[in-house]
Amino acid sequence: MKRHIFGLAALALVVSAGGASAQTMSFADAGDLIAKACGASIERFCARDDIGTGKVASCLEQNKKDVPAQCFSALQAAEAGTAARLAAQKATFGLCQDDARQFCKGVKPGDANLLDCLLASSKVVSNACRQGLANAGWAN
Repeated sequence: MKRHIFGLAALALVVSAGGASAQTMSFADAGDLIAKACGASIERFCARDDIGTGKVASCLEQNKKDVPAQCFSALQAAEAGTAARLAAQKATFGLCQDDARQFCKGVKPGDANLLDCLLASSKVVSNACRQGLANAGWAN
């Protein structure tokens, strides 16, 4: 249960944060990172704060002198990584536009049809498209 609460708190912290350029990170990985680095502090200082309102981040900041520095480093890394992931997801279809025209003729957009086609064609799409799919978290 505590892990679930920490994960939700981490997700709320990340979603409420701004963006920066970094290696991309899933929300689940961001939650795990924050739970590991900040879990004890969240439990100790912020257990009564509502998740998803930004109050946990404020609480940690208010208790900064008693919160380990690695917690704030983890928060920054999670913020940057998830912002980069979201930016990569927005950019991917622009990067893959020519590949979609070439390899996904007749595929109707919607219900992830185009994404499925691009992933199925990942061995032949351009390097930029392949990297975009990977950065977006949709391919390896």
